[in-house]
Amino acid sequence: MTALRTALTHLASLSVAGVSHNYGIDQIPPTLNRAQLPALLVLPIDVRDVRLFKERGEGFQTVAFSGGARTMTYTVTHLLLVSAASATHGLQRQLPALIDLIDAYFTALKADVTLGGTLLEPAHVTVEPGTFAHGETKYYGCALRHLWKLEV
Repeated sequence: MTALRTALTHLASLSVAGVSHNYGIDQIPPTLNRAQLPALLVLPIDVRDVRLFKERGEGFQTVAFSGGARTMTYTVTHLLLVSAASATHGLQRQLPALIDLIDAYFTALKADVTLGGTLLEPAHVTVEPGTFAHGETKYYGCALRHLWKLEV
């Protein structure tokens, strides 16, 4: 198993209090029902056309140092979906649960910041709360965008 695949597998096994399911890249369901929420989806691709502050980054970048280690910098999204976005269950009702889940996420990540030693440095994570589409449904949630450095 490659370092990238191993890191993605470790991310999918992250146990976050309050999260019902953490789906790896081989298990992402096409749709989610209420019983599957809150859920985390490991997405090694950019799932939105517009990112925070309209910045675009390199999703995959390899850097070689002469005579030194070869490293790869990779951006992966761990998408936290809390509940379906609807008029009857507005964002105001979901915000406390979302904030609690973000706190629980970082508590879990703190216990394994290098994902089993696969990352050369602790994961750098950007938090982007909002509304996200999965399948044909929009959800309240948070894109947790990881920046990883791995050895090639």
